[in-house]
Amino acid sequence: MSTSSTVDRAFRAALYATTDDALDTGASLLAGDPAADAELARRGEEFVSKAWQRGWQPADLVRIVRRELDDVHLRLVTGLIRAQAPHDRPRGPRWTAQLDALGDPGAAPAPRTDRFSRATAVLEVYRLLLRLPTLESLDGAAAEAAGAAGPDGRDRRPESRMLGRIRALLAKAEATGFPEEAEALTAKAQELMARHSVDEALLAVRTRAATVPGACRIGVEAPYEQTKAVLLDAIADANHCRAVWNESLGFSTVVGFDADLEAVELLYTSLLVQAGTAMTKAEAAQKAGGRKRTKTFRQSFLAAYAHRVGARLAAAAEGRTSGLSDDLLPVLASRDVAVTERLDHLFPETTTTRLRGVSDVAGWEEGARAADDAQVEARRRLG
Repeated sequence: MSTSSTVDRAFRAALYATTDDALDTGASLLAGDPAADAELARRGEEFVSKAWQRGWQPADLVRIVRRELDDVHLRLVTGLIRAQAPHDRPRGPRWTAQLDALGDPGAAPAPRTDRFSRATAVLEVYRLLLRLPTLESLDGAAAEAAGAAGPDGRDRRPESRMLGRIRALLAKAEATGFPEEAEALTAKAQELMARHSVDEALLAVRTRAATVPGACRIGVEAPYEQTKAVLLDAIADANHCRAVWNESLGFSTVVGFDADLEAVELLYTSLLVQAGTAMTKAEAAQKAGGRKRTKTFRQSFLAAYAHRVGARLAAAAEGRTSGLSDDLLPVLASRDVAVTERLDHLFPETTTTRLRGVSDVAGWEEGARAADDAQVEARRRLG
């Protein structure tokens, strides 16, 4: 019997059925034919390649496997992505960064397991990959970015000193145990983000660069993903970007120019850390007062945090345009139009959803207070 026949029989038994018995049948066939391992791996790379054709990216696959399966499956899918990458075409710096984020395959040895268990895990991964829905393709933006990339897909441009300073400030804000210091560091980072966005817009005009809005997907993880999506949406709006949440798949797609996308990713991550720290302290105070910590308290806390941060970010965004020179305002306006057009192209139909589970008054009040402490509006006027 050929190895290809073994793999085909295993796939027919396991990939198109949902029962454990079918999975066991397929795994038994593969476990009994070690010569089929190479063909099985090659088919896995084909599944990964087909996922790219359906709009998925490396970080998306890692996210969905982590969400739906276990660590053993995550190790398998990252191995498949690495194996497929040398046979893939260049896809731009953001894609390359996602590959780099997979880490070193030899950093930790794979746990030993029997052939049947491994074959079962492989089929579970392949079954998930086979059933992935088609996503909006972000390749248009990636192709544009590839113009700034070298042969290996990495960005030829060195990271600006401004971005380096922003990263360092936010890292310190997340690490410090002093809220006042974190607030000051975050405020300074936000000020630099605004300056960086304007500088990038001016540079594009002066060099007549044919830049177009890009897009990226940012994971919006459980629990309390709805309120996290609201927070991300507010951050995107305040930074000349737009976000669309995919609840079922656990991410938001953010559309904007590269410098602004970078700011949104950095600020969202940092504010999530700050919100988590503040919520932990608020819960401790509630517990000391004799009240139990509840899911409703946390949901209400994060909802208030997102609402208040969003309002303050919006006010800051509106206020900072009043100090800009007259020749810069049309530039920013044209970029906003381009972002909206790109969003409409990617998502011709969107719907709105109501925020659920917000009923704890104490949680809301504590979340609003924490958002006020974040001092998100601290930006210097630019001119």
